[in-house]
Amino acid sequence: MPATTKKFTPEIDAKLYKEFVSAAKQNGQSQRYILEQALAFYLHNVVPLQYLVRHEVMKDFEQSVAANRDLIQRLAK
Repeated sequence: MPATTKKFTPEIDAKLYKEFVSAAKQNGQSQRYILEQALAFYLHNVVPLQYLVRHEVMKDFEQSVAANRDLIQRLAK
C-alpha cells in the first residue's frame, strides 16, 4: 500500500528557502525528502524536549541561582 501524502504550501523566509533549495541540490536530494526529514526531526526530537521543563520554571530557577550565588559557592566549598 503506498504511503498517504498531504499537499500543503507554506510561505517561508526567502533566505531560508534559498538555503533549503541549495542544500537539496548539493546533496542530490529532493526538496520533499529534506522537508520531510526536517519535520520528522523537529517533531520527534525538538518538540518533546520543550515539555521537559516549562519556561517559567527555568526562569524562576535561574533567578534563584542568581540571587543565591554567594550561598551556593560557599556550600560548594
